[in-house]
Amino acid sequence: MEQKKVQELLKAKLKEKGLKVTHQRLLVLSVLAENSGRHMTAEDIYELVSENYPEIGLATVYRALQLLWDMQLVDRINLDDGCVRYEIGHLFEGEMKHNHHHLICRTCKKVIPFGDDLLDELESHIEEATGFHVLDHELKFYGQCKECLKKEK
Repeated sequence: MEQKKVQELLKAKLKEKGLKVTHQRLLVLSVLAENSGRHMTAEDIYELVSENYPEIGLATVYRALQLLWDMQLVDRINLDDGCVRYEIGHLFEGEMKHNHHHLICRTCKKVIPFGDDLLDELESHIEEATGFHVLDHELKFYGQCKECLKKEK
């Protein structure tokens, strides 16, 4: 998707959520959109934003991320390594529900998104059985990636 279309979509999503369209929020969302599939720390995002906009502060990036997460425009992932990571929400599909999981290699620490969501049926069962409506879920599998398994053999 071309940059101008991405910017317009991001502006529309901010307005839809009742948020002011600020330059900082657009920059943070743009970096996440451009790096879709990567799981970025606030520091990663700050580094990329500050290349073109050195006046932005790390605290501003943190505040923008918190607000965007609160408004469900970005996903926050804790990969149990002491860092919180962010990725663009499912803005481009028009749905915010988490629709991928993470495969985490214990050897090289690579994080691989896994798109099949086989938990929809379980969520329906939970709601039918308990009346609890699941809004979101997070699933992480730990193991070894193909490359690390090959090296080991």
